[in-house]
Amino acid sequence: MTTPLTILTGASRGMGLAMAEQLLDAGHDLLCISRKTNDALEERARSLGRKLVQWPQDLARTDAAAAKLETWIASRDAASIASATLINNAGVVPTIAPVDAISAADLVQALRVDLEAPMLLASAFLRATASWTCPRKVLNISSGLGRRAMASQAVYCAGKAGLDHFTRCLALEQAQQRNGAKVCSLAPGVIDTDMQVQMRGADPSQFPDVGTFQGLKAQGQLTSAQDAARRVLAYLARPDFGTNAIGDVRDA
Repeated sequence: MTTPLTILTGASRGMGLAMAEQLLDAGHDLLCISRKTNDALEERARSLGRKLVQWPQDLARTDAAAAKLETWIASRDAASIASATLINNAGVVPTIAPVDAISAADLVQALRVDLEAPMLLASAFLRATASWTCPRKVLNISSGLGRRAMASQAVYCAGKAGLDHFTRCLALEQAQQRNGAKVCSLAPGVIDTDMQVQMRGADPSQFPDVGTFQGLKAQGQLTSAQDAARRVLAYLARPDFGTNAIGDVRDA
């Protein structure tokens, strides 16, 4: 028997946790990389008889995370794996303010988690699985803000825009490989998560679009983490996944 293997970052809460739960329910083995582990997820995996590994890892330490991932993948039995998927889901929004009001430390951390980590993890994943014959996929969770400029969101917008363009380049590279991975940078819609709470609670004098995010919540336009996870995983499972390097679940 072979089993699908999924590597998922940011799996301890929000949409990442919902994706982890749904992937376990669907019969996947999981490696979850997050700042914290989740005891309930561990219990869920145990009850389902699924393999779950959780790494408490600061993704701002990108080189350490990528090296650890490459070593871990190299120790797997490729013959037992039906498919291999990397989902780069983790992300952070730094202080919501004009870029000259954000500390260098916050700026560096955000760009490392939002852009540098997905790049290094994708590189490690693709290198470590290069000889595998099973289907391989890389799904980068992007954002509408990677495709729309917004004041006081320069760092987050830049990180997600960079992730989109990285994915475009990666898709071209993998298309040249005999068993190249299918890759996509996917905007998951507007989700009711802690990130939205952060947006709604921002100082209006620093964030001119705060009313937009408050209105989304007031008008019931936010998708639950569980529904968003279902839509993202349904997109990932589509037979044409990877045909377009840039996607949006709302266009499916």
